[in-house]
Amino acid sequence: MSLSSTLGVEPITDPEEEAFVIFSQEIPSRSLGFIDAHAETLELSVAGSDLVMQQSRGLLTSDRKAGTTGAVVWAVTPRFAEWIASPTNILFTSGLLTSNSTCIELGSGISGIVALTLGPRISRFTATDQDYAMRLLRKNIAENLDAVFPAAKKGGRSKQKSQPSNSSSDRIKAEILDWEEDSVEQLQPVDLIVACDCIYNEALIEPLNTTCASICKLNTDVTKPTLCVVAQQLRSPDVFEAWLKSFHRLFHTWQVPDWYLTEGLRENSGFVVHVGIVR
Repeated sequence: MSLSSTLGVEPITDPEEEAFVIFSQEIPSRSLGFIDAHAETLELSVAGSDLVMQQSRGLLTSDRKAGTTGAVVWAVTPRFAEWIASPTNILFTSGLLTSNSTCIELGSGISGIVALTLGPRISRFTATDQDYAMRLLRKNIAENLDAVFPAAKKGGRSKQKSQPSNSSSDRIKAEILDWEEDSVEQLQPVDLIVACDCIYNEALIEPLNTTCASICKLNTDVTKPTLCVVAQQLRSPDVFEAWLKSFHRLFHTWQVPDWYLTEGLRENSGFVVHVGIVR
């Protein structure tokens, strides 16, 4: 696989220089990056689907020591979902992703937006996070399945809202995975790993990156290695540089260029997307 020829850019060779260049651009101020941390529900139109997301303001403001940032929807998530799920995405048009592909998401939080938008376009999508996010993550996925897998209409009349079919609920699942505690040996190999705005302090960098690398190594097909796609909001230059150094040590790394991104993720948007293949 040659990602350089696919993306039209060379892999990163100097993470420090790359981080400096990225943070030299104009970065809009978005505070922490919540869409609306005070709303109990969010109505979002993403990748052609109208989604209703339940949030947990109480959980976000709790004193849970292991973190609560997954309790609300972050601004990068619908932007990333819109891009990654598009049939004109370079990963689909190049054949790196197909309807038969499988994906696991790390740090999904409570929304399941990426699962609900990319999941219907591939064979299987597994959204993962810590146990505290599972109740709302599973609820949001279940309650939005009809929006992304519309029930067939018979005789020209719409039927009463049906229960999600087994095929759709089997294709998009939510499972517990703690980067710092859980082994990935029991997981099935996948074609794609996605992580969307999971790094906001240095303590999370090594657990996330080593988990990504370990999942990639479950795939023994050297002709089609697992892709790892990481989208982030640009906040702290120091944290970002530390992440990139760590990721570059484990992965051959490319920044996705603007001409393959949607407007909301391009330069000066305050967001960036990288793709890695494990070394």
